[in-house]
Amino acid sequence: MKLYEPITLAMPIAKRIGELILEKGRLPEGDEIREFMREFGLEESCLDRGMAIYRTKFLVVLAFPRRENVVIDVISSSGELSDALEVIAYRDRELGAFVVEILPANDLEYEGNIGIEPIIIDEKTLEPESNPVLGHFEEDSEGLFLVIDRETYSRWRENGDPHTCPICGGELAWKGEKAYCRDCGYGVRVVKK
Repeated sequence: MKLYEPITLAMPIAKRIGELILEKGRLPEGDEIREFMREFGLEESCLDRGMAIYRTKFLVVLAFPRRENVVIDVISSSGELSDALEVIAYRDRELGAFVVEILPANDLEYEGNIGIEPIIIDEKTLEPESNPVLGHFEEDSEGLFLVIDRETYSRWRENGDPHTCPICGGELAWKGEKAYCRDCGYGVRVVKK
């Protein structure tokens, strides 16, 4: 997994939080967030009353796990806020669902376009009510790709438009098992699980 920019970590974190909600029927706690960060290769820099800081060479992560919500800010290690993202997980009482969203941390300066569909999970049945296209990022000689499994790709084809970039909302051009987005520069690759 390559972690160069905030989006390359925000998507796998959101996916992992969604998987935990489906499995346990609740939001993740602080220790579980710490475990996720270790899984993604982040180093813990600080842990203090309700807040934790993690880092890699290119990213800094601030995590605020609480009972009613989880907020995780992913910032470039340069301190540049123009591409910073926030992963927010909460229980929406009006919808009767758990929601996990990826949003720009700074709407005024954000340079990209977030086209990522939120994860929505019914709190009673724990059935997904949305079909976001989430995965992790890998790099090869052709560029940086969002890697998704066939199951995710099948849901995407059935419930969405596989010609719309799941990262920015731009148009994807498919070539076999890979697609390329001219707007954001990322690709999408489908792999066997």
